[in-house]
Amino acid sequence: MKLHFWTIGKKHEGYVETGISDFTNRLSNYYPVQWNIIPGPKNAATLSESDLKKKEGEIILGMLQKDDYLVALDERGKQFSSEKLAQFIEARASDRVKNLIFLIGGAYGIDEAVMKRSNYQWSLSQLVFPHQLVRLILAEQVYRACTINRNEKYHHK
Repeated sequence: MKLHFWTIGKKHEGYVETGISDFTNRLSNYYPVQWNIIPGPKNAATLSESDLKKKEGEIILGMLQKDDYLVALDERGKQFSSEKLAQFIEARASDRVKNLIFLIGGAYGIDEAVMKRSNYQWSLSQLVFPHQLVRLILAEQVYRACTINRNEKYHHK
């Protein structure tokens, strides 16, 4: 299985780049991992909120393959404990999922068409975080889940 982290927006900001890079490198000991930073539409500033989400959605749907397992990060999604996330990832590996994609949407969230295509909607928290921090939290939590699955010392109960 390959892990993919997709995010709409600009490259990683300096204040999170080091952490994202560190956890991405650590994750590569468990699974191949790839970040895909998807630029927003060129005319994003002139679009309404709904039109922007729709355009972003069209880009994402165009990139997805039929068998990709898409996890949409959304505030209305279900929350996991770290242990439950570990079980979720292990189950996808056992199901022989080829590509497990975690999607962080744009500033206004994820288009409904993408939500319908997603296999799972996950909420990191009831709190709202800046997208840059979500990237770091996501990388760290997936790494934590992998260490739990290998019974390594990183996670403490």
